[in-house]
Amino acid sequence: MKPTALLRRRARTVLPLLLPTLIAALFATAAQAQIKVGVTVSATGPAASLGIPEKNTFAIMPKEIAGQKIEYVILDDASDTTTAVKNARKLTSEDKVDVLIGSTVTPNSLAMIDVAVESETPMISMAASSTIVEPVDNRRRWVFKTPQNDSHMSTAITGQMADAGIKTVAFIGFSDAYGEGWFREFSKLAELRKIKVVASERFARSDTSVTGQILKILGTNADAVLIAGSGTPAALPQKTLKERGYKGIIYQTHGVANNDFLRVCGKDCEGTWLPAGPLLVAEQLPDSNPVKKSALTYKAAYEKAYGAGSVSTFGGHAWDSGLLLAAAIPQALKQGKPGTKEFRKGLRDAIEGIRNLAGAHGIFNMGPTDHLGLDQRARVMVQIVDGKWKLAGAAK
Repeated sequence: MKPTALLRRRARTVLPLLLPTLIAALFATAAQAQIKVGVTVSATGPAASLGIPEKNTFAIMPKEIAGQKIEYVILDDASDTTTAVKNARKLTSEDKVDVLIGSTVTPNSLAMIDVAVESETPMISMAASSTIVEPVDNRRRWVFKTPQNDSHMSTAITGQMADAGIKTVAFIGFSDAYGEGWFREFSKLAELRKIKVVASERFARSDTSVTGQILKILGTNADAVLIAGSGTPAALPQKTLKERGYKGIIYQTHGVANNDFLRVCGKDCEGTWLPAGPLLVAEQLPDSNPVKKSALTYKAAYEKAYGAGSVSTFGGHAWDSGLLLAAAIPQALKQGKPGTKEFRKGLRDAIEGIRNLAGAHGIFNMGPTDHLGLDQRARVMVQIVDGKWKLAGAAK
């Protein structure tokens, strides 16, 4: 047989065997060329009123940044810590995502940190507790977040309490990291302002009764009560206080800043005070407020997709995570290709270097010791009046 004929015969034999491998390699290369964003949100369970608008927000985020296609892999952790960790492991080990976003609530986010560290994947949390990003040590150097810290908001609440002449306050919060973080920060600042904390109670997100805790609080005759919860579960203590005839001032945290809370709490919410991100009352902000324009940009995009009045502050935290990524991706691409360790590290470094980025909730100025990057411009005091959010002025 001639050499040419022999080569052709071998090619006909070998190529069919190699073809699947070659095709797989081509598809793998194509898959790695796009940026994968892994998301876990609490779209069901007790935190659903927070997680659903977050999930909705990812549907309106850019599908291409800096010439790179963006794929969002979104999972539901059902407000469960164990599921959040499983989701994070799947996203990093199986889906090979370049960045983790999540979760909706503090306990889930804290539990995910180890996965981010082990896989060296930057993580942006949409939960509030300062313990998620503080202190920025070797463990938390991979972790950022977009919601205002409980310490920021505690400063605002205690300032308003002091102005209102409140001398004693009772505290009731979630029996998890969110409630504990709030009690720690709030109690320190209350003491500085000469406000005495006369009771400290806890309840679970899934509880259906808090009568025992509320009776203890009523026995203190406190001037005010702070409820440190999030979403619709935070309405339970407030409704119980009202049912039992409490006449003092009630405060909530920014964890209730959505319309689902207003719907569930109803008339029992009237007169309640809370600190919130500017997005909650974006249209009421003065034109001089540096966050008004960026907050209204998100509000318009969300309501175009989901209807007038549908915007939520929690969706704003998801939106801000997308803005951080959009700012960081061009810089990270200089360090490596998507799907590589170099790109993930480049993302981490670029997020940490973000300056003067206007988001839906504030102006972000990240740094090596600050993985939130928000200041007092990210909060206002709000009161519930006639079943609506009313801007009460800049928080102190």
